[in-house]
Amino acid sequence: MIYLKLVLTAVFWGGTFIAGRVVAQHVGAFSAAFFRFAIASVCLFAYMLWKERRLPTVPKRQLGVLFLLGLTGIFAYNFFFLKGLRLIEAGRASVIVANNPIIIALLSAYFFKDRLTPTRLLAIALSVSGAIIVITHGNPLSIAQGGIGKGELYIFGCVASWVAYSLIGKIAMKALSPLLSVTFSVFIGTALLAVPAYWEGGIQAAPTYSLTSWAAIAYLGVFGTVLGFVWYYEGIRQIGPTRAGLFINFVPVSAILLSVIILHEPVTWSLIVGVMFVSSGVYLMNRK
Repeated sequence: MIYLKLVLTAVFWGGTFIAGRVVAQHVGAFSAAFFRFAIASVCLFAYMLWKERRLPTVPKRQLGVLFLLGLTGIFAYNFFFLKGLRLIEAGRASVIVANNPIIIALLSAYFFKDRLTPTRLLAIALSVSGAIIVITHGNPLSIAQGGIGKGELYIFGCVASWVAYSLIGKIAMKALSPLLSVTFSVFIGTALLAVPAYWEGGIQAAPTYSLTSWAAIAYLGVFGTVLGFVWYYEGIRQIGPTRAGLFINFVPVSAILLSVIILHEPVTWSLIVGVMFVSSGVYLMNRK
């Protein structure tokens, strides 16, 4: 069942690139992220009360870890995510983000002493090469000429934020349940987003948002957060961050398919080759 949940999580997260691309054109990054997680907070607290029959208490020594989870996986990730999707296509962004498990595996080797074999080093080379092909539209030499734009740099910020969130989450799981970790980190992240969202003017402008924007925000909150985060953390706890990260491999595939169908984004040869390289790298990184 955990593998089915992780596959569905990957599909849901593929859809977040489409929803994020739609909402980023009309709503500020902090504001869209705030409303996404405000919806998610209500759903998660209701689900936790139903499941636990009470509101669990959090040990004081875990508050710092939960704050870091909210800061990295909620506040920082979503700011970079929505700013990036305002500038680049959903399909391209999803391929860059697909490098998450590679970096998670690298840092897991450093912090948690996971072994890096020659096969895994090859996997890293493949995945990074795939990302470069996508970022530069198939012309890696353009990097030397400033070929990486602001949109790509924002999405790199997503990668850094999510890697930190995943590794901190492994530490949090030693003392807290996945549901409690996700719920309280989302609540903390929402609180952190409230002030910049107000300064951005998004909270005041909420009544003027279109139905499409609200539908995209609701999708991000329910499917991209409530179901996605809980199931991803269950995967980290049961099979570890490296193996759970393998399922992120399916995210760019679903994101590209959905972006073609819904947003009518073009499928270029560099995008296809990049997906093949990144997917091969993630597979090699996680295979026995």
